[in-house]
Amino acid sequence: MYLALIGALAIGLSLGLLGSGGSILTVPVLVYLLDQPEKLAIAGSLLIVGTVAFVGAIPWALRGQVDGRAVLLFGLPGMLGTVLGASLSTYLSGALQLTIFAVVMLLAASRMLRPAPATAAAPVRKRRLAAQGFGVGILTGIVGVGGGFLILPALVLLGGLAMHRAIGTSLSIISLNAWSGFVRHYLALGAAGAVLDWRLLGILTAVGAGGSLVGQQVANRLPQQQLRRAFGAMLILMSAYMLWRSLPALLPG
Repeated sequence: MYLALIGALAIGLSLGLLGSGGSILTVPVLVYLLDQPEKLAIAGSLLIVGTVAFVGAIPWALRGQVDGRAVLLFGLPGMLGTVLGASLSTYLSGALQLTIFAVVMLLAASRMLRPAPATAAAPVRKRRLAAQGFGVGILTGIVGVGGGFLILPALVLLGGLAMHRAIGTSLSIISLNAWSGFVRHYLALGAAGAVLDWRLLGILTAVGAGGSLVGQQVANRLPQQQLRRAFGAMLILMSAYMLWRSLPALLPG
């Protein structure tokens, strides 16, 4: 349990420091440290991530660092995509979902290892932003990640937002996507007779939310690019472990 609490703190710190990446840790914490079934872990991950991201977005919003138009352009298609992805996930095995998750983690690592994108000078590309929001939403629904590692570059490069404004906006979108996915997963689990551990999820959410607020306070004092690279390297190791654990269940014999 202590390792799980440390993991929840890391989830919040990552969201507070980088505006992304925290959700990629949540499913492994629930599956490998707390021995939860894959589908329960994905549903719980969405609840934790959505709430932690929402708490983290509040200080940014109070400072005027959340772009409402970008939230609508990216977030509304994202919510639709999340519901669709969560519906599709009912036809996938837990092992396949974890395998997809590990591949997504490798993609996240490649994004983290690159330099942070500079502010785009181009005008907002509404259609591409909405299309990417929908695609990120499908991913959120299927594997239980908030998708901040994809949302953040899209808001900067397609939405033309400055980095700090993109972080606050990203956290708002993550919360919308994650909560939408959680509701759909929760209904499916209820129909199957599965029960979430609300006490555990509440504890992990509280620790993660606290970590997010702490991360925001120290974000400007730490070298962001080194943090991103260290986080990316950790994701590569975690994805390799997840593939090693989940692939044998998909192979015949």
